[in-house]
Amino acid sequence: MIAGTLLDLTYRVIVAVRQPLAWSPAAVERTIFVINPNSTQAVTDAFDAGLQPLRAPGLPGIRSLTLAEGPPGIQSQLDVEQVTLPLVQLVRSLDASHGENAAAYVIACFSDPGLHAVREATFKPVLGISECGVLTALTLGHRVGVIAILRQSIPRHMRMFGAMGLTDRVVAELPLGMGVVELADAARTRAGLLRVGKALRDDHLVDAIVLGCAGMAEHRGWLQDQLGIAVIEPVQAAVSMAIGRLLLGWGALAGPSRAIDASPT
Repeated sequence: MIAGTLLDLTYRVIVAVRQPLAWSPAAVERTIFVINPNSTQAVTDAFDAGLQPLRAPGLPGIRSLTLAEGPPGIQSQLDVEQVTLPLVQLVRSLDASHGENAAAYVIACFSDPGLHAVREATFKPVLGISECGVLTALTLGHRVGVIAILRQSIPRHMRMFGAMGLTDRVVAELPLGMGVVELADAARTRAGLLRVGKALRDDHLVDAIVLGCAGMAEHRGWLQDQLGIAVIEPVQAAVSMAIGRLLLGWGALAGPSRAIDASPT
C-alpha cells in the first residue's frame, strides 16, 4: 500500500513538472520584458526561441512582446522616431501594472529605437540590442563586423557606433539586401548570411560578427558553424546582460538625466 502511494505521488510530481505553466503577472516575481518594436510577430517568435537557454529556475523570467503600433520593420530613421513614444508608453504601462516585478527591459531592434527616451521613463535597467551585441563582440575579437538587412540601415548604425566611440573596432558593415519581412524566407536568408559573412571574414578580416537584426536570430548557430568565427545574436547578448545586472544588483543608477518623473501621464 505504501509503495503504491509513493508511486502514485511520484507520477503526479513528474506530470506536474512537465506541464507548461501559463504566464501570469502573479506567477513571476521578476521579469525581463523583451520588446520587439516592429509589428512582425515572426521576428518576436524567432528571437524568443533563441532565448530559451537563458530560461532556468532561479533566474528572472523572460517575456517577449510585440509592439502592435510598430511598422512591419524598423528600416528607416522615420521608423525609429515613430516607435519611440509608443515604446515609452508601453514601458510606463508595464511599470504601472507590474511594479517591481517588471525588473528590466530590452529593446529588441538593432537600431536601438527609443533607447534613451525609455531610460528616462523608468528607473529599471533598459538595454538596447545594438549596444549589447557590439559590446559582446568586442570581448570575442578585435575586429568586429556587422550584417545589416539593408544598405540604408548602415549609416544609421554607424552613427550609433560613432557615438559609442567604436568606429575603429567596428571595421565593416555589409547588407543582405533583404527587408525584415523577407527574412521569413529561411533559405534565402541563409544564403545571404553566408555570402555576407564570408565577405566580412575574408575581405575585412573580422574576428567576430554581430547579426544586425533580431529577425536573424534562428540562424546564429548555423552561421557560426559555417564561418568558424564568433557570431553574436544581439537579443541573446542583451538579455544575458540584463540577467547578470539583476542577479548582481547592478540596477539602473539614477543620475541627472534619469531624475525624471516616470509616472504615467
